[in-house]
Amino acid sequence: MLEIRELTRRFGDVTAVDGVSFDVRDGILTGFVGGNGAGKTTTMRMVMGVLAVDAGEVRWQGRTVTAADQRRFGYMPEERGLYPKQRVLDQLVYLAQLKGMAAETARRAALEHLERFGLAERAGDQLQKLSLGNQQRVQVVAALLHDPAALVLDEPFSGLDPTAVDSMADLLRERAATGVPVLFSSHQLDLVEKLCDRLVILSRGRVVAAGDADELRSRGPVRYRLTLDRDAGWVRDLGGIHVVDVDGRTALVEVIDDGAEQHVLREATARGTVRDFTPVRPALADIYREVAA
Repeated sequence: MLEIRELTRRFGDVTAVDGVSFDVRDGILTGFVGGNGAGKTTTMRMVMGVLAVDAGEVRWQGRTVTAADQRRFGYMPEERGLYPKQRVLDQLVYLAQLKGMAAETARRAALEHLERFGLAERAGDQLQKLSLGNQQRVQVVAALLHDPAALVLDEPFSGLDPTAVDSMADLLRERAATGVPVLFSSHQLDLVEKLCDRLVILSRGRVVAAGDADELRSRGPVRYRLTLDRDAGWVRDLGGIHVVDVDGRTALVEVIDDGAEQHVLREATARGTVRDFTPVRPALADIYREVAA
């Protein structure tokens, strides 16, 4: 398990990361989300030892992380670091050897991963001759090739087409299923919501929410969708609720006072047929907007 404990990083007078703490558990996909400048990339760089830590600690399997530990991690930086004029397969094998793999083992593994991403036929091409999306695929392969003990991926889905997104998601699920802790950042909140077991939301260098999707949803407002056989405009006159929207026979209401939803239901039943009265679970995007504002 990766443990991030009170990590802090300053750049001059600016505190980019301010006492950030969270866990990336073994076998768990943890999504790391936040707006531009929230501190995600800086946090990931400190986890990998790319940036020095001003305060706090990164722990691995219950002890302070070492440089040897970090070399066993798979890391995909925000700014891609592959060699544009080097052939795809050659540099994948070279990078894997730096991680301790034998050349032939690295070659077989690289070809298997390239095949999975539909790039086996481009293995002999220079990286710069590939599209940006395909270059992204190669960068992903470079991070995964050496069978890493943990994965730290900064925007791994950026620039990928839907087919590649699905392949990447399947690959991350497979790695997590073997017990590998996976931390990745993304601005694609719908993808994070679908893929991740746990979420960490960062805003202005601080963790503002963390937990699984259900835990985060429980922090949000309690809303109900009411559908009647006649106009629902009368709900605006009820107390104990906030009316989010009324559209003809359907109203979306937010409960303010405990038990107010029962009052709404009784009133609706007294006025006619209730066709639907259903709790509405907030989307991750709604939770993000609320806590990161």
